[in-house]
Amino acid sequence: MTSSHVPVGAAVPSLVRWGLTSDADLVFRTLVTFGPRTRRMLAAELGLPPRRTDQALAELRECGAAMSTDDGGSAARVWTARRPSDVVSVLRSRRIRIVDAQAKARSHHGVVHALRTATAGLGLPALTAPGSAGSFADGLRYLVTREQARQRLAEVLRAEVREFLTMSNEQAFDAESARAAAPLDMALFTRGVQVRVLAAPPADGDPLDVSGHLVNATSFQRRETPDVPLKLMVVDRQLSLLPADPLNLERGYLEVSQPALVQGLLGVFDRLWSGAMPPERFALPAVQLSDRERGLIALLAAGYTDHSAAVRLRISTRSVTGVMRSLMDRLGVENRFQLGLALGALRAAVPPSLTSPAGPEPASDQES
Repeated sequence: MTSSHVPVGAAVPSLVRWGLTSDADLVFRTLVTFGPRTRRMLAAELGLPPRRTDQALAELRECGAAMSTDDGGSAARVWTARRPSDVVSVLRSRRIRIVDAQAKARSHHGVVHALRTATAGLGLPALTAPGSAGSFADGLRYLVTREQARQRLAEVLRAEVREFLTMSNEQAFDAESARAAAPLDMALFTRGVQVRVLAAPPADGDPLDVSGHLVNATSFQRRETPDVPLKLMVVDRQLSLLPADPLNLERGYLEVSQPALVQGLLGVFDRLWSGAMPPERFALPAVQLSDRERGLIALLAAGYTDHSAAVRLRISTRSVTGVMRSLMDRLGVENRFQLGLALGALRAAVPPSLTSPAGPEPASDQES
């Protein structure tokens, strides 16, 4: 990994979501944004006690997020952040927890076996795909390739669809799958189709992983559970698609339209959905700024003093202090410098240099 320095206002990933403390994240963000610093400089600029600054730097060094010179005593060492993308890559790799492919295959076959014990499921293949393409039993059809299954799903979803259910035990999605899913997701969202996504937690534990789905849209819901037994898609509770061979998705999918079988698969989905949990969307606490708070932050970022900002907003200087204190309390920070970094991390405020070539002119303290 190499050292890095980014422009003020550039996005810096939060290390809190990868298990580091908020102090370590704050120090890392400062080093990345403002360049190399000594421990003393960091403590003074951030308003952190020396002990907490030392702990944060030790944490960053341990995980490879920052490095220091070895010259002189600890107070004279200069600390430099490593490139954020490299840091995130290392932290992510440490949290990878891959589920054994054979275990996923066994859970898939367990569902199929349970369905086969019912009379309606006798037509299902016991282990892998049937020998030839096309219909092979009542309400059962074999789509011989993954691409053919994608085309069939797109064809079905182009019709009048009210509900689309999907669950997956995959922990990561390749670029090809994401590209294939994106147009379908957008079309479903545009048409207001109710979509429920049930997924296994991502292999790296990243709470912001959305697996290519528009889960923030009102018609999309997502839940996670480690107990997803198989990949499954259900359209309007009438047609289902599941892999023909869980160990090789390129062998295509089974299309199931037999009502009793579809109901059996729906029972698996509904049972798991009821016990699954919505994923955490943000590792940092969300904050919504009022118009007055947003206006005040914009003025202070542009160089206004408390007094000149108060005059511009037609409020008292004491009100400015109260607004800032309230924001610091809400975000759990101790001073205005930390507040600025926190608001930037949450993208709740944008530096004026990023929104216009020249921000508003600061008002003088003599303005009336």
